[in-house]
Amino acid sequence: MAEESSGQEKSEAPTSRRIQEARKKGDVAKSMEIPSAAVLLAGLLTLYAASDFMLERFLLLLRHYLGNLHTFQITPGNMPALTRESMFETVIIVAPLMAVIFIVALASNYAQVGVLFTTEKLTPKFDKIDPFQGLKRLFSKQTLANVVKSIAKLVIICYVSYTEVMKALPGILPLMDQEPMVILAFMSKVAFWIFLKSALIIAVLAAMDYAFQRWQFLEKMKMTKQEIKDEAKQTEGDPHVKGRIRSIQMQMARQRMMSEVPKADVVITNPTHLAIALRYDALAMAAPMVLAKGAGVIAQKIREIAKEHSIPLVEDKPLAQALYKTTGLNETIPENLFQTVAEVLAYVYNIKRKRA
Repeated sequence: MAEESSGQEKSEAPTSRRIQEARKKGDVAKSMEIPSAAVLLAGLLTLYAASDFMLERFLLLLRHYLGNLHTFQITPGNMPALTRESMFETVIIVAPLMAVIFIVALASNYAQVGVLFTTEKLTPKFDKIDPFQGLKRLFSKQTLANVVKSIAKLVIICYVSYTEVMKALPGILPLMDQEPMVILAFMSKVAFWIFLKSALIIAVLAAMDYAFQRWQFLEKMKMTKQEIKDEAKQTEGDPHVKGRIRSIQMQMARQRMMSEVPKADVVITNPTHLAIALRYDALAMAAPMVLAKGAGVIAQKIREIAKEHSIPLVEDKPLAQALYKTTGLNETIPENLFQTVAEVLAYVYNIKRKRA
């Protein structure tokens, strides 16, 4: 395993962000054998399917030119027309084959990497012309793997060719008395089976090569645990900074909440652990509203502000717990607490009237 300069081992699977960044630079899992095998197999099958059409058009072209040689006048004036005509006929003959090869080549590359446009690989880099780096790449594992693949393909093609030729040997001698078209058909059949079997085996090798290339790419993209943490910080933000931001936000929310306490009509207490400030305006509210609530230190602060502004403190443990658990800030109290809160407010209003 490769190691970082810090000594950490790249043991973690690459994240989607790392793979996307590598993709932007043109680094993807791709096998060059897949397009080659796909093009070879598709071209061979296309030749088999369109061989009658292509042979017929080719023979017609030969008959047209060879059968009318005595009528052709080769002059500088008619050469462009003859050239255009022959080229047009040639394009018609090879068009099906070329179209299939072009489409299959695009599809095989798209299936591996999708749509990818990048100029990163075209950017000049010194290490590409550095002779020492060149020697290092020449004797690298990747070069060795490519040599092994090339030798394997050569051995396979030679073996398949040899076996097919040996099978066809008994049928070669009788061809001496046959017409040229029969000989051509026999040779085409033998060549077709040689190419088809070779193409199928090469396709299997290409699939194995793609699996190897993908494994090698993922190994190359592996990350250290520190890199995972650094990426998480970049993606989601530094946890310490985020914690500090949350702390500031909570502090600002408490300050806003405390500024609402002087508007309360009553503060329900636990008596010391909880404090809930309530306000009720019969003209503007359908039910009493919680302006502030808190536990512990916040509850103590609410009580202090209530005392500073002469807001009555009412101790009611069950009511305080119910309000604290069921009602949020700036929310009206639940319907099941209407009666209890109404009694508390009536008591508070009665005290205020007596004071007045």
